[in-house]
Amino acid sequence: MPKRILQGVVVSDKQDKTVVVSVERQVMHPVYKKFIKKSKKYAAHDENNQFKVGDLVSIEECAPISKHKTWTVVVNNA
Repeated sequence: MPKRILQGVVVSDKQDKTVVVSVERQVMHPVYKKFIKKSKKYAAHDENNQFKVGDLVSIEECAPISKHKTWTVVVNNA
């Protein structure tokens, strides 16, 4: 099974070796047929603490690193 890759913006870098990435997607409303933006935050592993708040990054699924961390930062899309 291929690993999922998502794209989002770093919203927090306060933790050591971890960044919080907000991923936004568009979903059609079932009744009004209008597209709505939904976002979800993922904790991602950042080994060298190189990503800062506001950076556009790609994250990839990985084996669990901690209780909430199952993603790693792959590349900076700036």
